[in-house]
Formats: sequence, C-alpha cells, structure tokens
Amino acid sequence: MARAFLFVLDSFGVGGAPDASAYGDEGADTLGHIAEFCAAGAGDRAGLREGPLSLPNMSELGLMHIARSASGRFPAGMQVPEKVYGIYGAATEISHGKDTPSGHWEIAGTPVSFDWGYFPIEGDAFPQEFIDALCREAGVSGILGNCHASGTEIIARLGEEHVRTGKPICYTSSDSVFQVAAHEVHFGLDRLLAFCRLARGLLDPYNIGRVIARPFIGQSVSTFQRTGNRRDFSVLPPEPTLLDRLIEHGRHVHAVGKIGDIFAHQGISRVIKANGNEALMDASLSAIDEAEDGDLVFTNFVDFDMIYGHRRDVPGYAAALEAFDARLPEVHKKLKPGDLVVLTADHGCDPTWRGTDHTRERVPVIAYGPGIRSRSIGVRRSYADIGESIARHLGIPTGPHGRSFL
Repeated sequence: MARAFLFVLDSFGVGGAPDASAYGDEGADTLGHIAEFCAAGAGDRAGLREGPLSLPNMSELGLMHIARSASGRFPAGMQVPEKVYGIYGAATEISHGKDTPSGHWEIAGTPVSFDWGYFPIEGDAFPQEFIDALCREAGVSGILGNCHASGTEIIARLGEEHVRTGKPICYTSSDSVFQVAAHEVHFGLDRLLAFCRLARGLLDPYNIGRVIARPFIGQSVSTFQRTGNRRDFSVLPPEPTLLDRLIEHGRHVHAVGKIGDIFAHQGISRVIKANGNEALMDASLSAIDEAEDGDLVFTNFVDFDMIYGHRRDVPGYAAALEAFDARLPEVHKKLKPGDLVVLTADHGCDPTWRGTDHTRERVPVIAYGPGIRSRSIGVRRSYADIGESIARHLGIPTGPHGRSFL
C-alpha cells in the first residue's frame, strides 16, 4: 500500500524567507509571532483559549526544529520535545508572488516563473474598458467598490447598497485577484458565478491569477455573513503538475476543499467540498478511508488564512492551530503500511503584520508515516521538493523542478 495525504495549512508560514524584503515582509513570521503573542498573554481570549501556544503533535513531528531552521529561533513559550518522530524541514518559495495559486502549484512541482498582473492601489482598481465590457455582457448597470479592500469590511460598507441597487461589489487585494461579493438571495448565487465566469475570460489579457466569488447572506449590515459557497476561478498552471502526472499514470487525486478550484479542475479525479477546518478534516478522514493504492488526498485548510490571517486575529489563529493539532491523532490511526502524510503551507499570513495581506515566508515541511525514519531535511530550495517527494513515494517519474527528500 503506497498512498499519500497532502495537507496544506493555508498561510501557516514559519518566517525566514530570504527575499521577504522585496515584498515588504522582512521580519514576518506567522508561527513565531503567534507564539510570541500567546506567550505574552496577547493571544488569550475568554472562552476560546489562553496561555502559551501548544501544538504537541506537530512539535513531536519536528515543528519547533523547523521554526529554528527557518527563522533562527524556537517559538517563544512553546515546549521543545526531547525526541522528534517525523521528517522535518522548511521550504523556500521560488515562485513570483506570495499568492495561493503560486504556492500550491509550486508544492505540486510547478513553480511560477512569470510575473502576475496586479491592480493599482491608488484610485480606481480596475480598467474602465474591462468594467464596461463586464457590465455590458453581464447585464448589470454598474459595480460597487472598485478598490483594494478587506472582504468583510467592504460587505459591511457596501452590502446594503448592493441589495438596494443590484450592483455587485468588486474589489481586489495585493494578490493577483478580482473578487466579487454578492447576496445569495437578492443577487442570486448562480448569477454571481456566471458574473465571475465572464470576468475570468475578460481578465485573461491582464494576467490576473484568480477571480473569486464571495457570496453572503443576511438582511442588514448587522447580519451580513459570508457563506461556504465561495468559488475560485483560476487560470491553468503553466505546465503539467504532480496532479496531472498522477492522472496520466492511472492514479486518483481526491481534492478536498478549494484544491479543485486552485488547479482549475485539471488533474483532479474527485472534488470534495466542505466548509471550515473541522468539516475539512472530517472530509479528509473519509477520503483516507476511500483512497486506493497509489492515490493522493490533497486538502487545503482555508480557515487559517481566510478567517484568521487576513483578519489579523491572533487568538483565533492560535485556537485554530491547536484544534487542528488535536485532531492529528485521528489521521495517525487511519494510516496503513506504506502511507505518507505531508503537512505544509502555501505562504504566510502573519496576523501581527501590518495590512491584511499574505506575507512572504518559508513554510514548514513535515512528512511521516509507518516505517518512515525521522530525520531533518534542512531548508529546501523550493516547495517543488514536496511534490517530487510524493511522486517518488507513489512510484511515478519525478518532474524537472524539485528534488525528492525521500
């Protein structure tokens, strides 16, 4: 039995990126700063969590040593285990940008060597000719927003006007992204998705990586809330990924959460949707039970980034990490001889950092399974080493961009 389970803790960086200054992120360290805040009591929240950050299962798999290799120090207040049981290391991103597609594609063996298109920070974000064409083809009278914004903030600010006028809320961030928020009932979910598909086609000449549908419900600013029906419309990776190679060799790729959207549904055998980290873990555990020899289960745990990182919520991020860590023994119990589990991330989103955007950081690489010998793999030169290690484990040819650590 040779199966692989790849879990991406979305935005769980460990600092130390050598090119962080080029992105304005020198000193960013998602794990290190969460631990520091928790050790100082700033990560406490009544009824949620308190005290130093505690991740005993990931720590025993090498997380503390990963942090030291990536950023030069153990995280403040966290216990360092006497013995480590996993393969452990950190990985440096070589792709351009610090966005979700770049990170995931590089993890899957395909770094992004081109520059994405981005929208300007000052003034109107989107070209007028694009807006005119989109509104004309979609049959809407105009858009709201047209700026850089936080998703929750802009819904609070413009949600009632959107319901009243029927104009979709369009905004962006420092990522290569065009986001559309619209009410599931008053605007309609199907209409929102159709609007985003139109935008996806019209944005291809601008080299924008993703269009994201952000549906919400509620009757007023006090009750608006985003739903789990988010949908990402990504461009295709620039060349075949690990997922494509697995399909080519007759394997199955079980895509849990937003993985299917990130890869534009290429190289995917089965899409499994779930909303929230707990449901995503439940879905992953079920997929492990159903996976056959040679299969890959690939999950993105989105809450770390979407709910806590971007909203700069340190206690929430800390509690989510502790909840994830507490469920790892459920994964351990399902493993069979020959299985491999890999835990990693796609970028950082330091909740103590300025702004609300991703941060350029190294990411943790933890690999374990029955019979796998514990050892350090140091700091890898590319996330692509993760994908090529999985390729080797599953017995398919490795690709050109990474080097297996197995």
